[in-house]
Amino acid sequence: MSTLDDLIDDQRAGIETIAAHLDSLAAEARWHEVQELGRARQRTLYAKAAHAAPIDLAHFGVDARPREEVIHDGVNTLPVPRPLRRFQKRFCRPDDESAGPRLFGYNEGPTRRWIGPGFFVAVPTAGRPSWTANGAIVVDYFQVPDGAVADGWPRVVDNDWRLQRFVYRETRDFMRRVSRHVSVGAAFKRERPLDHYFVLCRRAG
Repeated sequence: MSTLDDLIDDQRAGIETIAAHLDSLAAEARWHEVQELGRARQRTLYAKAAHAAPIDLAHFGVDARPREEVIHDGVNTLPVPRPLRRFQKRFCRPDDESAGPRLFGYNEGPTRRWIGPGFFVAVPTAGRPSWTANGAIVVDYFQVPDGAVADGWPRVVDNDWRLQRFVYRETRDFMRRVSRHVSVGAAFKRERPLDHYFVLCRRAG
């Protein structure tokens, strides 16, 4: 049986084949395969995911109740020790949705106590062709939540706060769909691609 690694490496395997494989796995097995992906395979997966159906906010938790936390486990390609590359993006719907479709979120993981939470607002890229080419949803660190967030989250701070300015400030992550639970993102700084990627796997719940 092919693994996720095999399918990413196979030039004949498109994103539909990868999605079907991931959708066939139980949650624990799916995360086990996703968390093993390194930079080269995440880069290839992001390229293949350009041919997937556009991702939407529902993938990240828009069907949850306002301020209900939805957790996506992730692994990134930053040049840090392997345990520090694992993290979570946590999302919630705002109470006030009059500003249009969006989700609030932040980054949870072993580096948060040193770097900071990296708050963001996730929004569709529709109407911005140069953005849409990179992904249908952008995790935008130029913005931070302007309303109440989920209970238990850290205090909302701007992304020029302390050390997190070196990681999150002036950054956007563009997201593409991989499967029902999995997405892949690419980081951009001031509109410039950084060749850093991450894969997210939404927890069942």
